[in-house]
Amino acid sequence: MYQRLMEHLTTAVLLLDGELRLRWMNPAAEALLALSRSRVVGQPLPGLVVGEEDIGEVLTKARDEFHPFTQREARLIRPTGEPLTVDYTVTPLSADELLLEMEPRDRLLRISREEALQTRQETIKVLARGLAHEVKNPLGGIRGAAQLLERDLESPQLAEFTRIIVEEVDRLRDLVDSMLGPNRLNRHEPLNIHRVLERVRALLAVEHPEVAISRDYDPSLPDLMGDESQMIQAMLNVARNAVEAMTESGMDAPTLVLKTRARRQFTLGAERHRLVCEVSIIDNGPGIPDGLRETLFYPMVSGRAEGSGLGLSIAQSILHQHQGLIECDSAPGQTEFRLLIPLEKCHD
Repeated sequence: MYQRLMEHLTTAVLLLDGELRLRWMNPAAEALLALSRSRVVGQPLPGLVVGEEDIGEVLTKARDEFHPFTQREARLIRPTGEPLTVDYTVTPLSADELLLEMEPRDRLLRISREEALQTRQETIKVLARGLAHEVKNPLGGIRGAAQLLERDLESPQLAEFTRIIVEEVDRLRDLVDSMLGPNRLNRHEPLNIHRVLERVRALLAVEHPEVAISRDYDPSLPDLMGDESQMIQAMLNVARNAVEAMTESGMDAPTLVLKTRARRQFTLGAERHRLVCEVSIIDNGPGIPDGLRETLFYPMVSGRAEGSGLGLSIAQSILHQHQGLIECDSAPGQTEFRLLIPLEKCHD
């Protein structure tokens, strides 16, 4: 009876013998560890699952001391090679029987990270709008004074200086407007994400013919609701940033991959969605410096000498207007930006 109850638990439950060999596991454990019960029963668990800290040592200590142990946020590696973060508790039931319970932490950690990212982005937006208001007011005064001064000047050379003042003020105003990102309401209309990506690919192919661009699309993805021009801008900002990072580093064979996938029952922030469109923009460039990763989406932050530091901030702002967000994983040789946009909200 108890075994039938554990079959329906969402917590991963494993039963081990005194030699740490697997006797039984429920379906949740099979799914979590990517193992088939029929194939691994009788095998030592430490040989199937490895981690930063030896899980075998924890199991042995619990068995020998006949005392339960709990590990928080333990980093494990599945037999498939995929990493996994779990909380697990091992409880000795007898001298030759151990009960192991595992709860995945990856999803909770990701949700917490996304909520913090969204809160941070909203704070940045408020600060940027306040800064823009304070900067644009004196810029307007400077521009007006320069135009009035130009009318009263008889010297063509001095008039040229006032025109330079006006032009530079206009340039600064445009820069401040860029910091704010798009502020018009989205025209939420059905759009095909692959048409957006093909537009981005065509633009980059003209600008940077030296970069090889490959596509890995999921043709089954349905249309999403959004503003096509803003979505093109967001995708182009991220992809162009990747391409320019590769070309500026002077690497031999710069490659960009545009990839789409559907993610089911996916949580963005605190909201769960039945279906999410995941656009991955992957490059083989030098990677993002560690010091920039936490502030990557802040305005005016850039790791490139010629970068303005606005492209990624604007892209993140556009994704937020579409109830989505951008994630990033980076290492030398592979940087991946994932743009996540809801296709269907889960109201269950």
